[in-house]
Amino acid sequence: MLNFELYTPTKVIFGKDTETQVAEQIIAFGGTKVLVHYGGDSVRKSGLLDRVCDSLKEANLPYVLLGGVVPNPRLSMVLRGVELCKQEGVDFILAVGGGSVIDSAKGIGFGLYDEGDVWDYFDRVREIPGSIPVGCILTIAGAGSEMSNSCVLTNEDGWIKRGCTRSDCARPCFAILNPELTYTLPAYQTASGIVDILMHTMERYFSNETMEITARLSESLLKTVMNNAYVVMNNPRDYNARAEIMWAGSLSHNGLLGCGTEGGDWAPHQFGHELSGKFDAAHGASISAVWGSWARYVYQSNLPRFVSFATNVMDIPIEGTLDEVALAGIKAMENFFAGIDMPYTIPQLGVTLTSEQIEEMAEKCSFFRTRTIGVIRELDRGDILAVYTMANKDA
Repeated sequence: MLNFELYTPTKVIFGKDTETQVAEQIIAFGGTKVLVHYGGDSVRKSGLLDRVCDSLKEANLPYVLLGGVVPNPRLSMVLRGVELCKQEGVDFILAVGGGSVIDSAKGIGFGLYDEGDVWDYFDRVREIPGSIPVGCILTIAGAGSEMSNSCVLTNEDGWIKRGCTRSDCARPCFAILNPELTYTLPAYQTASGIVDILMHTMERYFSNETMEITARLSESLLKTVMNNAYVVMNNPRDYNARAEIMWAGSLSHNGLLGCGTEGGDWAPHQFGHELSGKFDAAHGASISAVWGSWARYVYQSNLPRFVSFATNVMDIPIEGTLDEVALAGIKAMENFFAGIDMPYTIPQLGVTLTSEQIEEMAEKCSFFRTRTIGVIRELDRGDILAVYTMANKDA
């Protein structure tokens, strides 16, 4: 077990109709003029955007709107938001949406706080010095950005997807979580978010250093999400199941499940980032498409951890060799992905990579041969190439 620090300053307001408190929370955190940042038409059609704007008007809080955030949020939108906020004198950013909207809002917050190039933070050239306050109303459970210290953007110049160096100034000051706001999500978005929650948990669980209580918390969260995934896929308006998944999404990425570890593996995320950056695939789906291949490639480097996953999470009995148990656990997780219509190979994403594309993604994933990824087993460019090649085969 390693030393650790846990800092989770985000105020969470959870439950039905909690979005009605948004103006009160903005004022409490010092906001006087607000950028309301959102994605597509769904927040308009649902009436949520109108309710938020009406709440701000009633509180005499001036605001400006900026919509159009897309999945795998773009650097260009962040830069546009920074300029708009400077022109309008905005001092608070409210994200209304899922992880992409929240990450875009975080990027704008970084850019407003500091005059430098926002991409420097994602290119690891500079540390993030700070952010203007960001709050959020979550409409998609999955990314965990509502409580996390991270942010991921895609730079259209080269279609490079990068996460910033983790910084506590990236944590929203408040997060409003109403599970009812997720009722109308398409099944694919719901499933992709569920996979993202599982992956945030497994990235930390598959670690060479851990503590028992953290591991048991992770195992319980994984089983809870998987059990409730089947419920919401069959009944999208089941409040309790939606609530379990939404809160699990926040807990999976707020730092709690990394306590006592070296921070987790995160190689599957890096593989997925290159896929979603190049092909604009949904974040969760891009990771599930490579996870099984990664797991088979590295499992012998920490066989006990993969056996624990198989027995404690996937309910695989200890029969045969430990290798067989570990591999059965990996296959059981792939079967779960298939059960909620998520891919577990790259061709199931609708893409079959050429050898040139695999080479390109291995270059980008290794930061052009300047880094390795993963902790269960450190993977260099050659290993990354091998995992992409494995995942590129049909099931």
